[in-house]
Amino acid sequence: MEEEERVWSWGAGTEGQLGNCKPEDEVIPQLILQPSLSPSNISSLACGAAHVIAITSSGKVLSWGRGSSGQLGHGEFVNNSLIPKPLPSLDAYFITNASAGWSHSAFISDTGCLFTCGDGSFGQLGHGDCTSRCSPAKVSFFDNRHVTKVACGMRHSVVLLEDCSSNQVYCFGSGKRGQLGVSKDRIKSINLPEVVSGFEDVEIVYIAANGDHSAAISVDGNLYTWGRGFKGYEDANSPQRLNSTLSFTKVALGWNHALTLTAEGEVYMLGGNRLGVLSDHQSMNSEKQLHENGEIKTWGWGEHGQLGLGDTCDRTRPDTVNLRYDVNVEVSCVRVYCGSGFTFALTKP
Repeated sequence: MEEEERVWSWGAGTEGQLGNCKPEDEVIPQLILQPSLSPSNISSLACGAAHVIAITSSGKVLSWGRGSSGQLGHGEFVNNSLIPKPLPSLDAYFITNASAGWSHSAFISDTGCLFTCGDGSFGQLGHGDCTSRCSPAKVSFFDNRHVTKVACGMRHSVVLLEDCSSNQVYCFGSGKRGQLGVSKDRIKSINLPEVVSGFEDVEIVYIAANGDHSAAISVDGNLYTWGRGFKGYEDANSPQRLNSTLSFTKVALGWNHALTLTAEGEVYMLGGNRLGVLSDHQSMNSEKQLHENGEIKTWGWGEHGQLGLGDTCDRTRPDTVNLRYDVNVEVSCVRVYCGSGFTFALTKP
């Protein structure tokens, strides 16, 4: 019989974010046996500070982990949920995309509607107030527009619309480090979406957010970043294009670095411990290239075991994570998702 795909998690788990029903950290990958989390049922995952969102192949939503700010969307402000629970309030919609921030969540339906819940104290929910919500509420600002992607940072949100007009990328929430990109001046916070400046003649196809950082990739492969600078470098209050001849297709933001994927399948790192600033064009290097054989390689902060290497040590060089659940069976990684101190992976034999 053909082996099924599998779900693994490791790292920080004291608030149930690992989905294994145990409120404790795990320093090595743990196989998740929750029936609702079978890979054949999962379309995508989104990992936040201490909560996780799963979208199923049928467009339904499950969430678990920390819920004290309402970010789980279960209709109540709860401390945590150790097991995945559905969001009944979204049952009438087919959800295609989701993002998890520090304490807020966002969801997009196949019809382009945006819903948000969780901590709203900085306006990051986009409803025109600073109220927290424990159930997903539709962001009425986009009622006549089609939202295709959403990315949640620590206390801000980035939205990408379907059309190619100059008003294509919007931000809302905390802007104290320039992560909103809506003005050349620093803005403390906004609670309604405002268009990001600098993209008047640029078609954006991909967005990302994390911490106090935001990023976007254009249709012609240019990478733009804005927000907090690292290691003493100045913040960027508006999108800055990376001066590079490479063509980028994806970008993932961490607290102190960014990883970018090129059209040629190479991975480059910006920032981190190498002079580190997202707008510093000289800090990019191709040292951290990934393998094509499905291995997972991790490095960086390891305090909670999130590197999956069996300890809580930091690593300055990539090391391979062992996902072998049977001594005679090797697995190949399909997808990896990183939260704040924890990791999920979907694999196949």
